[in-house]
Amino acid sequence: MSAYHLHDGFIAPARRHPALWRFVLGLALAFFVYVSLNQIFFQTVLGLAGNSPQFLSDVRTGATPAGMYVLLFSFVFMAAGVGVSARLLQNRSFQTLLGPLPLLRRDFRLVSLAVLAVLAVVIVLPPWDMGGAFVQNLPFARWLVILLPSLVFVLIQVSAEEIVFRGYVQQQLAVRFRSPLIWMVLPSVLFALGHYLPDLAGENALMIAVWAGVFGMLMADLTARAGSLGPAIAVHLLNNVSAMMIVSLPDELAGLALFLTPFGMEDTAALRQWLPVDFAMMFVLWLAARVAIRR
Repeated sequence: MSAYHLHDGFIAPARRHPALWRFVLGLALAFFVYVSLNQIFFQTVLGLAGNSPQFLSDVRTGATPAGMYVLLFSFVFMAAGVGVSARLLQNRSFQTLLGPLPLLRRDFRLVSLAVLAVLAVVIVLPPWDMGGAFVQNLPFARWLVILLPSLVFVLIQVSAEEIVFRGYVQQQLAVRFRSPLIWMVLPSVLFALGHYLPDLAGENALMIAVWAGVFGMLMADLTARAGSLGPAIAVHLLNNVSAMMIVSLPDELAGLALFLTPFGMEDTAALRQWLPVDFAMMFVLWLAARVAIRR
């Protein structure tokens, strides 16, 4: 039996209208919906905030919890965009982008437990710093108070990305092309391009984009093995919780973090030393997820 036999069921709803022109038009429509709703949302929020320059800066950089919440919630419109495209151009429901819900819930739970176990081991084992002492960002009491809503907003963000790249894009490509070299790699390339930020990451921008592309392919593999987005959402969620809510880089998206790293994006040498560790950790989490969903 193929390791990807459940993938056939996952992509089945996309077979109704598999034409490539519908897919390309669907991407364009999804982008239009996302940008339009995003503009309306941000203008409304900024208007309610009195067009405060400080609040605008907080939202752009994710420097405060409120700024992070606004930024993370805006990913809803990314998922809404592909939902509209799936309905209008492929005549299928938003739920079909996720896979069977009972399967999604079960595998999300199993993979979450497996990844949490790995992260617990990593926390216990040395080293306990990153070349210097962590910097306290939020007081522990405040961090604890906002823990639950923060988890919800990070879940919104990662779910939206998985729905777009491992849901809509992967499904529509897979019904036209049998080779994983297309339906696994192409969405991951698009995912990597979205993480290519040379103005922020400098010399490390390409390596960070490559990391995102490899991460995308591993999530595509989990989705194909599981037949739902459950495992990919679980791994992506706990990866982003670790990076956004536990220890974050101080430059951007640090508003929810308990601690900050002793270096920022501008310290390309220090960041480059830790990128191989990030790559290794990514593969360990992927392997843990594969074991958790082994049929």
